Amino acid sequence: MRKKIEKSDAEWREQLTPEQYHVTREKGTERPFTGDYQITEVHGIYHCVCCNAPLFENEHKFDAGCGWPSFDRPLSCESVQRHEDTSHGMHRIEVTCHRCDAHLGHVFPDGPTSTGERFCINSLAIDFHEGE
Repeated sequence: MRKKIEKSDAEWREQLTPEQYHVTREKGTERPFTGDYQITEVHGIYHCVCCNAPLFENEHKFDAGCGWPSFDRPLSCESVQRHEDTSHGMHRIEVTCHRCDAHLGHVFPDGPTSTGERFCINSLAIDFHEGE
């Protein structure tokens, strides 16, 4: 596993758009149905927008109807970390990048495949690399 990437707030702000910074570094959420990634048959990998770590395969993406890209599993068990999140009066499991701790979204136990999981990910937190 690679070494953790740590940057100052100023470095993150310089690298990311204001919207990406809000989502990934301040644990924000983009509005539903505003993201870039639609269901497609193209093969590829979604990477962390902050550190380029590979996170999710396109073949594990599905339309959950929730307004955010949804996956039934990460690329590997080391790709993401899970953290208890009790913000906003709810109990959820936050998903972050294993390499830079960027907030990606949340995982829920209502996925339609055999994993039973739905990784609800902000499109502002990921970047698609076609053909990987």
